[in-house]
Amino acid sequence: MAVKEFLFIRHGKTQNNLERRYAGDPNEPLCAEGRQGAEALARGGFLPTIQSPVVGAALRCRQTAELLFPGVSYTLCSMTEIDFGIFKGKNADDLLGNKEYEQWLETNCMGDIPGGDSVSAFKERCCKEFEQIAEMDGAGTTALVIHGGNIMAILEKFAQPKRGFYEYHISNCGFILCRYQDGALYIKRQGGAS
Repeated sequence: MAVKEFLFIRHGKTQNNLERRYAGDPNEPLCAEGRQGAEALARGGFLPTIQSPVVGAALRCRQTAELLFPGVSYTLCSMTEIDFGIFKGKNADDLLGNKEYEQWLETNCMGDIPGGDSVSAFKERCCKEFEQIAEMDGAGTTALVIHGGNIMAILEKFAQPKRGFYEYHISNCGFILCRYQDGALYIKRQGGAS
């Protein structure tokens, strides 16, 4: 059986990331710091040679992939960021005193988001999409340039040894390289453009 590796990369920073806002706009571009982070990661010599990255459709994912792998064509996937519903575009300061937000925090941010996604359904969507990508033919390393929540959901389900969702948080332009074998992911290396 051919050995596969997956390189999970979180997109570069956006203005919403800088302001610690619950994002959700698929057309939000990278900010200057986000472009600089992707360029630094590309120059850093950390990334293996990638033939055809798989990239989330959000503008920030596409822009990150184009900076990391210039001139390399990529395949779009349907992974999207979680829908933050009534919290979208706001940060914790904006939501102080909001009862629905306080109730969601009491679930460790794992409950259904008012007007938005069910966190469990979001995780399931991410994992189904990853399973389809993992079934694609070929050996070597496949890069996935996606959202942090997508990466956390996939690793929570497939990574060995098991860890919790939040334990897989990575920074913008952070990466986790995994070997994929027998339906499980084994982390080999992680880092970022610091």
